[in-house]
Amino acid sequence: MLDPHTFAWIFGSVICFVALYYLVLPFKNQRVSFEHASNYLDNSITTTAGECRSSESKAKDVDIIIVGAGVAGAALAHTLGKDGRRVHVIERDLSEPDRIVGELLQPGGYLKLVELGLQDCVEDIDAQRVFGYALFKDGKDIRLAYPLEKFHADVSGRSFHNGRFIQRMREKATSLLSVRLEQGTVTSLLEEKGAIRGVRYKNKDGLELTAYAPLTIVCDGCFSNLRRSLCNPKVDVPSCFVGLVLENCNLPYANHGHVILADPSPILFYPISSTEIRCLVDVPGQKVPSISNGEMEKYLKTVVAPQIPPELYDAFVAAVDNGNIRTMPNKSMPAAPYPTPGALLLGDAFNMRHPLTGGGMTVALSDIVVLRDLLSPLRDLHDAPTLCRYLESFYTLRKPVASTINTLAGALYKVFCASPDQARKEMCQACFDYLSLGGFFSKGPVSLLSGLNPRPLSLVLHFFAVAIYGVGRLLLPFPSPKRIWIGARLISGASGIIFPIIKAEGVRQMFLPAIVPSFYRAPPIEVINKK
Repeated sequence: MLDPHTFAWIFGSVICFVALYYLVLPFKNQRVSFEHASNYLDNSITTTAGECRSSESKAKDVDIIIVGAGVAGAALAHTLGKDGRRVHVIERDLSEPDRIVGELLQPGGYLKLVELGLQDCVEDIDAQRVFGYALFKDGKDIRLAYPLEKFHADVSGRSFHNGRFIQRMREKATSLLSVRLEQGTVTSLLEEKGAIRGVRYKNKDGLELTAYAPLTIVCDGCFSNLRRSLCNPKVDVPSCFVGLVLENCNLPYANHGHVILADPSPILFYPISSTEIRCLVDVPGQKVPSISNGEMEKYLKTVVAPQIPPELYDAFVAAVDNGNIRTMPNKSMPAAPYPTPGALLLGDAFNMRHPLTGGGMTVALSDIVVLRDLLSPLRDLHDAPTLCRYLESFYTLRKPVASTINTLAGALYKVFCASPDQARKEMCQACFDYLSLGGFFSKGPVSLLSGLNPRPLSLVLHFFAVAIYGVGRLLLPFPSPKRIWIGARLISGASGIIFPIIKAEGVRQMFLPAIVPSFYRAPPIEVINKK
C-alpha cells in the first residue's frame, strides 16, 4: 500500500505531465532575468530627501496626471518621465510615510524594480535581503528557500521601512525634469462629455485648483476616495494586522520571513533594518482589542506570546510593554474597473489582496511594466475614446501575474487560519507536510509566492495536490467511514476556498487571456503617427 509521500510523488508527476505545455509557455513580462532587466537601468541624478523639482511646463502641457505618490505612483512617475512624458504628480502628504505594511518586496517584485531602473531605491535605506520563509506549526518548523539558482546573485527579496523606500522612489522620480511632484489633496475628477479631463484639488495652502491632462492615473492607495468613479469596489476586510517592532533579538532563520501558524490566525516576523524586526499579528474580523484600555496588551501577552518561537519571546513582550502598537485593516478587492476615457486605476486603489504573502508591491510594479509597454509606442494621448479602447488590453495582460498572486494570498490565508472544523485542520496540516517534502513540492509553491513564476494553472494544481495529499494521509493505511467523510469534506472545503477567488478574478482572463479580444489589441495607428 502506498504511503503518503509516494502517493504525493506519483500525483505530482502526473500533474506535472498534464501541465507541462502550459507551464513552459512564458507569459509576457512574467520572468525577467537580471541581465535582461539591467538593460533598463538609467543614470538619473538623485536629489536630496524631500526636494521636488518642478517642470517649467505649464499645466496645459502635462501629458499625464498621477494621483498619489506611494509605491505605485512614484514608480509610475519615474517610469513615464523617463519615457519622455510630462508628468504632474499630486500627493496628499510628502512627508515620509509611517506604515506597518508594504515592507517586504518579493524577488519577483525586485526583478520588476530592476526592469524599471529603480533597483537603487532599496540601497542606502538599511534594507535587508530575504532568501525565503520559515514556517512554524505545533513546535515544528521548516525552511523554504526562494528558487534563485537561475538568477543573478543580487536577486532576492528585500525588506525595509516602507517610508524610506517611498522617499527614495520620490527622489528618483523628481530627479527627472519632466516630473513635477506637488503636495495637494485631490477632491474629484473632472469629467466632460463622458471623459476624464483632469482633477480638482487643494494645494498645501488650501487653495482650490484644477489640473488638466489627457490621461489621469489614480494611485491613491487602499483608502482611495476616487475609485468609485472608475470601478465597482467590493472591498472585503477579513482581518486586521497589529504591528510591533522588536529590537535586540535575532530571528531563528536569518534573512527569512517567518510565518507562525497560530490560533486564531498567522503571525509574521521579518527584518526591516539591521536592528529591527517587524511583527504582524493577524486578528480575524474588523475589530481588534482596544489599545487604550489595556485589552490589546492582555491579548498579545496571554494569547499571542505563548505561540511565538522562544528566541523571540522576550523581545516580543518588551515590544508590547513599550506600547508602540499599531493596527491596520487588511483589505481585499478584486479588480473590477469601468473602462473610462481619460482615466486609469493602479495600485491598491485598483486591486488589493490579503498582505499575508507580501505580494502587493510585486503586483503594482508588474502592472507598471505592462502599462509602460502599452503606452510606449503612443505619441499622443488626447484621443480619449481611442486610448481607452486600446488600454482595455491592460486589464487582460496583467491578469496572469496579478490574479495568481491575489488568489494565492486569499487561499493561503484561509488555509492557515485556525478552525474548529476537522477538515480545515487537516488541510492546514497537509499544507505544512506537503511543503516539508521539499523538491518539487516546496519549490513550486515558493516560486508562486515569490512572484518568480506566477502561473495560474500551477497554483491550482499545487493547491489541489495539497488537498489530495491530505486525503491520502487520512485514508492510509486503513480508511474508515469517518476518515473518508473528512476527506470528502476536505476536497469540498478546498474547492470552496479557491473557486470563489478565481471567479472574482475572472476565469477567462486568468487562465485563457489569449481568447479575450483585447489581448490582441494593437496601438491605434493614428495615435502612433500623430505628432
